[in-house]
Amino acid sequence: MTDSRLLLQVRNLRKHFPVRGGMWGRSQASVKAVDGVSFELLPGETLGLVGESGCGKSTLGRTLLRLQEPTSGEVLFEGRDILQLNKAELKAQRRDMQMIFQDPFASLSPRRTIGQTLREPLDVHGIGTPAMRERKVAELMDIVGLRSNILDRYPHEFSGGQRQRIGIARALTLNPKLIVADEPVSALDVSVQSQVLNLIKDLQRDFGIAFLFISHDLAVVQHVCDKVAVMYLGKIVEFGGAADIYSRPRHPYTQALLSAVPVPDPQTRSRRIVLGGDVPSPLNPPTGCAFHPRCPKAIAECAVREPGPTVVGEGHTANCWRIDSF
Repeated sequence: MTDSRLLLQVRNLRKHFPVRGGMWGRSQASVKAVDGVSFELLPGETLGLVGESGCGKSTLGRTLLRLQEPTSGEVLFEGRDILQLNKAELKAQRRDMQMIFQDPFASLSPRRTIGQTLREPLDVHGIGTPAMRERKVAELMDIVGLRSNILDRYPHEFSGGQRQRIGIARALTLNPKLIVADEPVSALDVSVQSQVLNLIKDLQRDFGIAFLFISHDLAVVQHVCDKVAVMYLGKIVEFGGAADIYSRPRHPYTQALLSAVPVPDPQTRSRRIVLGGDVPSPLNPPTGCAFHPRCPKAIAECAVREPGPTVVGEGHTANCWRIDSF
């Protein structure tokens, strides 16, 4: 059953990549990059998706927008399953869903001027007259803090921060309701990161855009997000309000991630939780709880049965058998 108040409902989403081999190139196994993910997002809300590199964060973001086709599951946008849309319907739906890519240089065509790049979505969807499109592009440059007299320049003429602002402007061109931001500040200097993060917060406040904010930097996520989903090996292991998760993390993996966040006060010493071993391969994930080989609190049951979400607070769940022991 769908909830009309929700902008996005993701239900049991999976993305498995086949591993082919042998003489005929047949599928012999699959990499479970996203494996049964479910969550919800309200209009104007920002959800932070965090986890180690390789846990499936970027694949999840791309699968939501059908930049990569999912293996199974449902993605309901305003009650409509976008995974069932045909090519023409999906093109129309993309006006409401956009993406900011991680690399601000690779995501811009080196052969197109900034003006051409920003006008392209308007041209593709046939929005407005040529004069209206020119005005829209100039407005976008003003919104992201750039001058409109640079529209005839090419991407290589800009700094990383400026290129990312251009990427944000492109995502805003069609007035979307949802933007997937895939590590939008990880390739930027620290001083530029703060400018781009403040810009994203201003956009959320002024335009009511919902964001799925993908990052491995928990300090950044705390600054911009309303809710947080912690991902490990293709699954969400903890979900809840940002304040709850940062003040009282309940999953051992979340606790380990937060213990590694630097504390700005030199007089304050935090206890670092060091995880043993390496992240398991999504090609052959462990049985039971995928985190149990590295978990300092694992018991025998963790290796046998996979835990489901346990409610540990209002809107706060954690997938762990040992919640009561924390």
